Amino acid sequence: WGGAPPPHPHRYVFSWHCPDGPGFSCPLLVDTSGAYFRRDGIAGNYLGGMSPPEEEEPDPSDLSVDHDFFQEQVWPRLARRVPVFASLRPRGAWAGYYDHNTFDRNGVLGPHPKLENLLLAAGFSGHGLQHAPAAGRAVAELVVKGGYESLDLRRLGWERL
Repeated sequence: WGGAPPPHPHRYVFSWHCPDGPGFSCPLLVDTSGAYFRRDGIAGNYLGGMSPPEEEEPDPSDLSVDHDFFQEQVWPRLARRVPVFASLRPRGAWAGYYDHNTFDRNGVLGPHPKLENLLLAAGFSGHGLQHAPAAGRAVAELVVKGGYESLDLRRLGWERL
């Protein structure tokens, strides 16, 4: 790709309290604007955030939280999607690195090209847990059956890199 890979971006995760917010049946919700949230426990607490546009990526050497990002970018989008969030109470936030496959931001799944006894299921970034059941089944099929049976996931293989 012509040089060193870009540094891992970092993301802010915000927490807030909203006792009248969506109930237990509310899944992880990702708005079309990119803002997301999910419940955090049973007491009306939530976690969420959104990725900034590429041109506004925070400096990866500074892991301080930009609380204005929540106030100006995230909160208005959340309140449009879930009107009761207009009255949420911010509780805290943290920043951390967001690890991802820098080639195409998709997971890498399948046999390593040079180490015949190594199977990979890595690089899924923040959505790895969502892909874990399918990735686990795919790796199990590779081990037990010698190939994919349920889903053909060869396009996630090492070869594309």
